[in-house]
Amino acid sequence: MRKDRRTKMKTRVSRIGSYAIASSMRDHPHQPSITCTTFNILAPIYKRLSHKDQNCRESDYRAYWLARNQRILDSLLHERSSIICLQEFWVGNEELVNMYEKRLGDAGYLNFKLGRTNNRGDGLLTAVHKDYFRVINYRELLFNDCGDRVAQLLHVELATPASQYRNNDTCQEILIVNTHLLFPHDSSLCIVRLHQVYKILQHVESYQKEYNLNPLPIMLCGDWNGSKRGHVYKFLRSQGFVSSYDTAHQYTDADAHKWVSHLNHRGNICGVDFIWLLNPNRYRKLLKTSWSEAVFGMFKNQLRKASLTEDDAFAFLKADNNGDYITYLGFCEALRQLNITGHRHGPSVEETKDLWVQADIDGNGVVTVKNFSGESGKLHGQSKEMNTAMKAKIGQLQNIVRSKLLVLV
Repeated sequence: MRKDRRTKMKTRVSRIGSYAIASSMRDHPHQPSITCTTFNILAPIYKRLSHKDQNCRESDYRAYWLARNQRILDSLLHERSSIICLQEFWVGNEELVNMYEKRLGDAGYLNFKLGRTNNRGDGLLTAVHKDYFRVINYRELLFNDCGDRVAQLLHVELATPASQYRNNDTCQEILIVNTHLLFPHDSSLCIVRLHQVYKILQHVESYQKEYNLNPLPIMLCGDWNGSKRGHVYKFLRSQGFVSSYDTAHQYTDADAHKWVSHLNHRGNICGVDFIWLLNPNRYRKLLKTSWSEAVFGMFKNQLRKASLTEDDAFAFLKADNNGDYITYLGFCEALRQLNITGHRHGPSVEETKDLWVQADIDGNGVVTVKNFSGESGKLHGQSKEMNTAMKAKIGQLQNIVRSKLLVLV
């Protein structure tokens, strides 16, 4: 949900074959160049018109939402980007849908829309211009989670044969994803959001395997509802993705404060709209490895919030086990108490087992102090006898986590 009209994010992508970076057209005048706009257009069903009456929405006033969306379309058609990715598209209103499809269609775009599950009213719209692309395939991904979120996958190829360009290494195909991740209303939802991204990357990976495709450039667009400081950002970076906006402005991962994409419904300024690009030739970690590291990162943050020392954390994972090691059952119980698992929108049983495999580097069914300090949590320390103060801290952590448990329906 958005408090005001969202700022468009636009970038130019050139030479999508040998590398995928944001640059200006003049840098590579003899290469095919495309532009992309991602834009959360704020569905009228979410746009509040009055601070006093929270139920007063723009969707109740046709003249308001019609005029605003006409202006949005005017802006999009003026930009004439090769790719348009919209979020919070009001799929539940036939008149608005027809207006977008007609105006974009008349301008030469091929349009694909997808509503969120459980008839939430809004969804996604992805449009690609026929002058630039031919659509090879289109897929829909339904997360079926607590936020009813969805994603679109388009497999496209350049409409102009690559032989017309000087460099014959230019890849003619690209995978485009459009999505809108869950808003982090509560810290308990961090794992859900991370899981959504994991599902997207799994879907993209399985699609390429299904059609025996060579590695292709991948573009992930949308409203990610998370900043550069979050787990989702770090997870995508670990997979080799770069933010086109950062590349265009020569920002680093630490420059989270240097740009703002919008003012959210809580009145906070933030930068959460991204166009992610992946060079197909770039070295990538195994997806499961990046996923495990991201989850363990969340695990560490939860432990730090309770001010647990390294020794305390190991003892917490040991639970009631008298030995100087962590068992799979103790590991699962710790994940449950930290609200990482134990609800239907968290990691599956198989994914939890994958996490355990990453932690149990010796493959002997237990995690020792050495394993723990080197792999499972990247924490360092030696195991000691539990004392009264440490027991109190663990109890404090458990109480904090229980108090934050969110029933996901």
